[in-house]
Amino acid sequence: MVALTDRVKAGRLTVEVAEVTTDTTTIRSLDWDRDRFDIEFGLQNGTTYNSFIIRGDQTALVDTSHAKFRQLYLDTLQGLIDPAAIDYLIISHTEPDHSGLVADILQLAPQITVVGAKVAIQFLENLVHQPFKSQQVKNGDTLDLGNGHVLEFVSAPNLHWPDTIFTYDRQTETLFTCDAFGMHYCSDLTYDSNLADIEADYRFYYECLMAPNARSVLSAIKRMKQLGNITTIATGHGPLLRHNVQELTDRYQKWSQEQSKAETTAAVFYYSDFGYSDRLSQAIAHGITRTGVAVEMMDLRSADNQEIRELASMATGLVIGMPPVSGQDAELAQEAEEAISTILASTNKKQTFGLYESGSGNDLSVYPLEVKFKAAGLKPAFPSIRITETPTENTYKLCDEAGTDMGQLLSRDKAIKQMKSLDSDVDKALGRISGGLYIITATKGEVSSAMLASWVSQASFEPLGLTIAVAKDRAIEALMQVGDTFVLNVLEENNYQALMKHFLKRFPPGADRFEGVKTQAANNGSPILNDALAYLECQVASRMELTDHWIVYATIDGGRVSNPDALPAVHHRKVGNHY
Repeated sequence: MVALTDRVKAGRLTVEVAEVTTDTTTIRSLDWDRDRFDIEFGLQNGTTYNSFIIRGDQTALVDTSHAKFRQLYLDTLQGLIDPAAIDYLIISHTEPDHSGLVADILQLAPQITVVGAKVAIQFLENLVHQPFKSQQVKNGDTLDLGNGHVLEFVSAPNLHWPDTIFTYDRQTETLFTCDAFGMHYCSDLTYDSNLADIEADYRFYYECLMAPNARSVLSAIKRMKQLGNITTIATGHGPLLRHNVQELTDRYQKWSQEQSKAETTAAVFYYSDFGYSDRLSQAIAHGITRTGVAVEMMDLRSADNQEIRELASMATGLVIGMPPVSGQDAELAQEAEEAISTILASTNKKQTFGLYESGSGNDLSVYPLEVKFKAAGLKPAFPSIRITETPTENTYKLCDEAGTDMGQLLSRDKAIKQMKSLDSDVDKALGRISGGLYIITATKGEVSSAMLASWVSQASFEPLGLTIAVAKDRAIEALMQVGDTFVLNVLEENNYQALMKHFLKRFPPGADRFEGVKTQAANNGSPILNDALAYLECQVASRMELTDHWIVYATIDGGRVSNPDALPAVHHRKVGNHY
């Protein structure tokens, strides 16, 4: 069925064209070298931006591409169809990586009717700065292109943009989902033909972008089941799903059900399309979900006061991105002031809070609001975050760690209760399993992290490999995805106390974990601790998920012992239900 009909190359940016089904063609913009996207600490396999042409008696274009593909994409599109023959441009959501060329399309084809959710149309009016014909759609609405191609729209807000819609073509049983069910994975394969190759990237993508919106995922899946048979999911990123549709949608449902069952919920309020509010909020939300606390994200640009009031009063933790206060966003500033007042009026003394400025230079300062929350009796979960310049990898790391701090604070009582609930005999017996003392260190781009570990074991001879159990709420976990590299530092029996004390302490969000520690760079770029007895350079080969830990299997690329006569430190616990 797949026919690779064209590839236009421009360095490491390529465009591929393939027939998806009868009358449906995809234009896949492949970004082979992209190593970062949104809040992830790093991508191993680049990414793609997928656009689609559906031909009935009328023609619809579903999404565009990233602005970096402007000429490649437009040349490819015009090679496939005369823009004057396109009747509709369907906007799945207005995030720039999918709507970055809308203005260009409208210049080529001003006759096009732009189709999208109400909020999407409003966002686009501010984005393209030119008049255009539009058609607002809501859940259950249809658009008949003729020749059997009846498109039905599914409302899927917050996946992962407030204005997201899915589009279902009844004729081809294809569901166009944009970000949902996608992954950052760039390859020549148009479809998910090899599940083993993509499942790590699929899960990582879910964790970063969808887990903070688990309840919205479940709502979207419920609506999807009302559509009928779905043979293809045409995603906005990565390969299209055809061979493993049921398996991969079931995984989304399972992960989201687990996330939404959390007893504690944090609310993250942000302003899409203002400064870096959306990206920073996603990073904080990602950090919270690491700890098993559920997250509800709410875009204050599109939420009404009743929704804000209900979420603010229900959540145990509140995170708020500072709104605009003046200038061209004056109308938004007034709405934002009302929203903030609604949140404050809905709080109680048992809640915690966190604040951040989005970096636009036109934010409301965090300090007056911080004073108001404290006066209302709420406890800060992390120091207020002020971003005054374009966020870097370390900025997102800071936000992620701040979210983890909030999640750990919110789940602390539950963790203590669980520690006390295990049978004492079993608990004591489990504690007799001894372990070593190790420091895992990792660097990816600008970001570095470290963790004290004891659950480490050699796992294979050929190749040489080992396993490490890493708790899900550890910051370093994001740097131990498949393909990532790290160093396992083995501590010495009579020379480990200083290093253990240093890496056991609680670091504030964004802190340099290696300050005051003597290190040197390994061949893979991660820090080697000079006072360690030995070190091993490792690369993550696979991961297995447990309830509260990841089991990371890594192959060993090199290593060295600094003192052959010394012994490694050994760790003995009295109990086995906590560290």
